[in-house]
Amino acid sequence: MTTAGPTPLTEVEPRRRLHPLSPVLHGAKSIAVIVAALSWQTLSQVGLERFALVVLVLAAGVVVFSVIGWLNTGYHVVGRELRIQDGLLWRRNRAIPLERLQSVELRRPLLAQLTGLAELRLEVVGGHKTEAPLAYLTVRDAAALRERLLALAGRTHAPGAAQPAAGPAAVTPGVPALERPLVRVANRDLVISQLLTPQAIFLPIGIAFVVMQFVLEAQWTFVGIASTVTAMAGVLLQPARRILRDWDFRLARDPGGRLVVRFGLLETRSQVVPLHRVQSVGATWPLLWRAQGWLHMRLDIAGYAGPQARDDRRSDRLLPVGEFTTARALVWEVLPGVDLAALATSPPPRRARWLHPLALRYMGVGLTPEVFVSRWGLVTREMTLVPYARLQSVRVVQGPLQRLLRLATVHVDTAGGRSGQAADRDLAEAWALAEQLAVRARAARTPPSPPRAGPPPGAESPVPADDTYWQRPAQA
Repeated sequence: MTTAGPTPLTEVEPRRRLHPLSPVLHGAKSIAVIVAALSWQTLSQVGLERFALVVLVLAAGVVVFSVIGWLNTGYHVVGRELRIQDGLLWRRNRAIPLERLQSVELRRPLLAQLTGLAELRLEVVGGHKTEAPLAYLTVRDAAALRERLLALAGRTHAPGAAQPAAGPAAVTPGVPALERPLVRVANRDLVISQLLTPQAIFLPIGIAFVVMQFVLEAQWTFVGIASTVTAMAGVLLQPARRILRDWDFRLARDPGGRLVVRFGLLETRSQVVPLHRVQSVGATWPLLWRAQGWLHMRLDIAGYAGPQARDDRRSDRLLPVGEFTTARALVWEVLPGVDLAALATSPPPRRARWLHPLALRYMGVGLTPEVFVSRWGLVTREMTLVPYARLQSVRVVQGPLQRLLRLATVHVDTAGGRSGQAADRDLAEAWALAEQLAVRARAARTPPSPPRAGPPPGAESPVPADDTYWQRPAQA
């Protein structure tokens, strides 16, 4: 009688397929697009029966094409790579190194919720789009695969070490009992915060204007009515989308110390973010929220797109709305040692008032032992915290007006798509700040070395060790 030993590293697990209902869900989305593309005028021209026949034939073709695509799609894990094969006429074989993995998101659109399925999305370093969307898997299989990929991405295999089991782990959908809850946003506060936006504030004025025009005008054309309805829908779309997106927002820490974010109503989303992948943390105080003492916070992660991307590609899911005490506790969780209430900043020189006559008092930068801090904004106040270990580059930029005023701006770039900046600083101070940031970034990324006896006699550091870099004498 022989017993099976551990799976060797050279053995490749068989390719796995997506859930059999995946073609149906993909086909349903395509059919909805086709029906929307066929206008009401087409229906009136060909009649209801022929219109239904055309839709049925197109639907059958979409389903057949989706089934063929499903038969030619598969995935498996080889070593520390996730390999995905898909395509019929043009075969694609993608190998995704898991050490580039930034976060893994589990999405459940409305149709997936009705069928008990989920979509798994992987975000990698430098990606401008989702690298490997696996749609669809059961919720249990998707959660198990996510845990497995994150475990492989966070460790290095020693020679002869066994891989994790290929089968699904015992992962229970929902909130695990071992997670430590951090915050849960009340849906009431979420709705009120979106009512305190310029779109919602000026909407009654727009409705009153439309009603007056309707009363005064003798007749309205169809184009005029359609344009007015479209404009109103556009005004309401952004606040409504934010409410649906951030509904039932919850934040927790799992046993591995990672951040777990859950939100969404029509489409539920669950993200697992390792904290060492966080590139920066931002806080924003909108004008209409300040009477309530509210702010919202974003979390920038490498692999996600920046502010110019579509809303579903942005990574601003740290706190949709909350009080300062809640934000302070979250910053301490994400950036240990950073106290949001004790971040001192230094304003630009007074001659920068020629460039910022009203907002100068709200601008400032500062260095703490852990992060670079920058704040700005008159109507909407913002603050960005960038850990030194996440700095990718430091730039000193000087425009024509800045040259006349002997000013410069220091830009701090990260891999998360956003960057902090020290705007309109004294020229000598800007170069000293850039030098200090570069030194601190190298020190934060360098592993600690064994203690030494100390510098040789007479040796001095080229950069001051304290945070008073702006007090250095001006350079000639």
